[in-house]
Amino acid sequence: MSTVLLVLTILGSLGMFLYGMSLMSGGLQKMAGDSLRSFIAQMTSNKFKCVLTGIVVTALVQSSTATTLMLVSFVNAGLMALANAIGVIMGANIGTTVTAWIFALSFSGSSFSLGMIAVPLMFFAFILLSCKKQGLKNGGEFIMGFALLFLGLTTLRENSTILLDNEGVRLFLSKLTGWGFGSILLFMTAGACMTLMLQSSAATMAITMVLVANGYIPFTMAAAMVLGENIGTTITSNIAASVANVSAKRTARAHMLFNVFGVIWVLCLFKPFLRLIGIIVTAFGFPNPALTDFATADPETKKALIASLPYVVATLHTLFNLINTMILIWFIPIIEKVVTWMVPSPKDTEEVFRLKYIAGGPLGTSELSLNEANQEIIHFGEICYQGFDYIRQAINETDQEKFDAINEKLVKYEEITDRIEFEIASYLNEVSKGEISAASGQRMKAMYKIIGEMESLGDSGEAIGRLLKRKFIHKKSFDEDMMKRLSKMLDTVEVAYQVMIENLKNKNLEDITNATDAEYNINECRNNLREEHIVNIENNNYDYTSGVYYIDLVGELEKIGDFIINISESKLKSIK
Repeated sequence: MSTVLLVLTILGSLGMFLYGMSLMSGGLQKMAGDSLRSFIAQMTSNKFKCVLTGIVVTALVQSSTATTLMLVSFVNAGLMALANAIGVIMGANIGTTVTAWIFALSFSGSSFSLGMIAVPLMFFAFILLSCKKQGLKNGGEFIMGFALLFLGLTTLRENSTILLDNEGVRLFLSKLTGWGFGSILLFMTAGACMTLMLQSSAATMAITMVLVANGYIPFTMAAAMVLGENIGTTITSNIAASVANVSAKRTARAHMLFNVFGVIWVLCLFKPFLRLIGIIVTAFGFPNPALTDFATADPETKKALIASLPYVVATLHTLFNLINTMILIWFIPIIEKVVTWMVPSPKDTEEVFRLKYIAGGPLGTSELSLNEANQEIIHFGEICYQGFDYIRQAINETDQEKFDAINEKLVKYEEITDRIEFEIASYLNEVSKGEISAASGQRMKAMYKIIGEMESLGDSGEAIGRLLKRKFIHKKSFDEDMMKRLSKMLDTVEVAYQVMIENLKNKNLEDITNATDAEYNINECRNNLREEHIVNIENNNYDYTSGVYYIDLVGELEKIGDFIINISESKLKSIK
């Protein structure tokens, strides 16, 4: 019974560790808010800045997985180029090694341990969590996560030692380590599988340090487990990207390629690489784990070796990712081509979720930067127009399952318009910090208005999706006459969209009669449909509830026309 309780305690401490890691990372991301996302988006003008960004962000949030998932979401929304995301991933792999060094401190064997202050920290965390101010609550969440992480780590280390400290376990592990290169592959696979199951390379790193620090496995096998962890950690990002767009899938594949390449070259140079690690740690006064036999070492050497092994593992982890980054940073364009080949673009649809012109930040002068912003706004308008096609599909769809799939795309487009508006507005804010003329100031003010209206177009698409979803829930439908009238309204709105794009592209726009005519036609169509609707309701020509959904839909389409005419008007003001 005591053994069962011990196993459950170990599993519980592992759960505490994982929950603490998640809580700490989540709390810090909430404290940082959009500033963390803005930092990632802005610090990507060249590949070295990309790497530095990945290091800093991952060291802060203590999770390369969290950083990678943010990148996947950025690329999925088109807010970061794939090449930049690859650079940040390289930095994230270096940044995650900070976690290994923190763990090594807790294994140091000194009188002070981070686990000792974990429980007192919970008191301060509780006080902050009890505050009404959200910022203090987030800080309390971060501290509570930090405390739980190290309390779980301490409990895991202590109870694992008790469970594993018997002759049978040592004999079993010694057999597994006696198969030469086969043992290296076995422990590497074990590291990858553990990381996959726990969804945390940090947890597997902690377990590796427990095993090696207590002499259950030699340093060689610990090194193999570290390599496996670097493969296993790529699984999470690939799972996250499985439901994302092509660019996000490519980002996840790039993460996998980076780590797999590193593991391959280390396996090819395994003994020389371990000798290099030994030379480095010997220079700092530690015994060389690659040359010291734990079983035959004298007590003093054995003690020094046990104390140093967590640091040696952390050194290996850091050096592996540093060297890998130094090699591959020069091949980012090639990696981009490889992942593009691995995940080809679909032939029937075009990827539209990417900023094309302002991803690198403002140009040398504010005037040139505004030209780039204008190009991005035109692209934004084209994205909104493509989203309108899903509105038409949703209205015409009679099968609920197919409608649900289209509605998901409407929701996705709404999220995309939100993020693109934010990115363009942030860009314009940066441009405004430079010296700009009065005309450029007026132009910039109009740009803010335009992107706000475009974001509203995305909101309208989602609102129409919600309206149609309620129609399906109440099992209502539009008859043939209703569909013909809606089709006429859709055609009229589509003409307005086309005019909007035309005006946005016109550098010398002097007149927007085309836009006012389109707006007039939309209003006239709406008024005619409304009058016909009243007559049909009075004559009981169709179901009243269906008629309500129908006329609400007409009203939403008319609102789209209002947003569109506002865009053309703002464009005209920006030129005058």
